Amino acid sequence: MEVAPGAWRYAAPPFLLAGPLGLLSPLATLAALALGGAVLLFFRDPDRSPPSDGVLSPADGRVSVIREEGNRVRVGVFMNVTDVHVNRAPLSGRVESVEHEPGTHRPAFSKESDNNEKVHIGLSTCDLTLIAGAFARRIHPYVESGDELARGERLGHIAFGSRADVLLPASFDAADVEVRNGQRVRAGETVLARRDD
Repeated sequence: MEVAPGAWRYAAPPFLLAGPLGLLSPLATLAALALGGAVLLFFRDPDRSPPSDGVLSPADGRVSVIREEGNRVRVGVFMNVTDVHVNRAPLSGRVESVEHEPGTHRPAFSKESDNNEKVHIGLSTCDLTLIAGAFARRIHPYVESGDELARGERLGHIAFGSRADVLLPASFDAADVEVRNGQRVRAGETVLARRDD
């Protein structure tokens, strides 16, 4: 099983403690091993096969935001702790900016999450915002300005619960959105929006 970069940093402590805990209790050893395994499962990074066209979901989870912002449409995906947390590029394009914005750590599904810690990734084709949640204190972008990304390519991950928003290109409107609130989506495979040109 492939895992996201840095996964072993979180999984190693419970695995290393499993041996010494065996002196106290076999159950403590099992609990430590289970915790380490759960951490690796959380950081799993499966391969994905993008469809031929459309704006792809940047994250696994449920659609939690669809709203118009000026002449653009925002689609947000909430990731709970059981979802894959590796994020992918919705469209091919050049990375124009990667900006960290400090903030709070409210639950990522709530309205207050708009004030949470974020990383904004500006692509030449669309804009992506990775939002930390109540337990997600680390956003790990893999990209920097000047990188060229293919549609569906990995661009970062968020540790332990979060949200990923796509601000669609200005050429898209609400009628082009193909998902609905509450719908389950998969990063790099589910089409969020498509234009019939």
